[in-house]
Amino acid sequence: MLHSVYFLIFAQRALAIFQSARPKNPNLPLTFMPSVNQELIATRLKISRATVSRSLANHPAISAETRALVQSMAEELGYRQTPGRVGRRTKTSRALTIGVLIGVPEGSVTMATFPYILKGIRERAEVEKVTLDVCYQAPGDFHPETGRQTVFRHIRGNDWRGVILIYPFAESAVDMIARKLSTVAVLESYSHPGIDIIDTDDASAIVTLVDRLHTAGHRRIGFLSWDYPIGGHWVARRFSGYVEAIFNHGLEFRPDWVLNVHKQIPRLTPTGVTDAVVRKIKEDGVTAWVCAADHQAYPLLHELEARGIRVPDDCSITGFDGLEPPVGLRRVTSMRVPHEHIGSSALTRLVNRIQHPQAPRRKILVEAQLVDGESVVAPLAR
Repeated sequence: MLHSVYFLIFAQRALAIFQSARPKNPNLPLTFMPSVNQELIATRLKISRATVSRSLANHPAISAETRALVQSMAEELGYRQTPGRVGRRTKTSRALTIGVLIGVPEGSVTMATFPYILKGIRERAEVEKVTLDVCYQAPGDFHPETGRQTVFRHIRGNDWRGVILIYPFAESAVDMIARKLSTVAVLESYSHPGIDIIDTDDASAIVTLVDRLHTAGHRRIGFLSWDYPIGGHWVARRFSGYVEAIFNHGLEFRPDWVLNVHKQIPRLTPTGVTDAVVRKIKEDGVTAWVCAADHQAYPLLHELEARGIRVPDDCSITGFDGLEPPVGLRRVTSMRVPHEHIGSSALTRLVNRIQHPQAPRRKILVEAQLVDGESVVAPLAR
């Protein structure tokens, strides 16, 4: 009798488990029922497995209509996502491939920072078991409306799960990418709300450089940049640090001592910048120039000395990035940026964004470190 009671209890529990596992649609046959997983949902709706995964995670790149359709089918089939498995990769799961889009033509490595950023990305990718697909793209030739660039083929083919952007691109192109893929931008900010940012604390770093010049005795200090086909925000942020420091020290601010920043003033070529610097040194007595980047500071140093203006005796110069000087030139005083750390942080951030697409937007600023060079001394008495 006792055995019969135990058997009855066991049968009731088995029936309850069986009924809870049944799909909610009573019209579906019980025999030969396929496993209820994301692949089955994709097959029923005739969409990709990746679209199903993103829809179930409420990824903003998927339209609200598609997300609702996927979630409705998942509910109908009785699909339940296992807690703790979202975004976790196993030996049998599809490899996670990330695109790295660098905003320069391939082969442009002179005084560039991206090789160091890329090194940090690659080292972290090995730890995360991530495959990288590196693409070089001149930002001025990057047009989303054509759709012919390699990156758009990767997006359409669902080859990439996310992308890291290095250097500035046009907002329209970035917006198109960010609507399709999880995106992290390095050394640039964009208006799209879903893009995470890994950047340098530009303004405070420039304040440090102007402080260094002021301590050396400089009172007439200019700021310069080069002109670029796609104007990034980084120059404006570094200029804001210059303005802050000039006013903090009560120094004279002259708009004509600022080159290639104001959008309404005609832009100068690198040679035109050097011409203007020479003129301001001789006519206005400007004794120091803050360059927005090292790749501007070193050519300026070379050109000034070729014109008979000694650096730092006649004019002090600072840069930004802390790169190694070209052969034959002395090191400029600069701010060293930890580019490899920035690259590593960008990869980590992107993997996290892919796993948690609804997480709040993150903007991470990394501090730079002052590197004293041989390009700053006290100004000569005039």
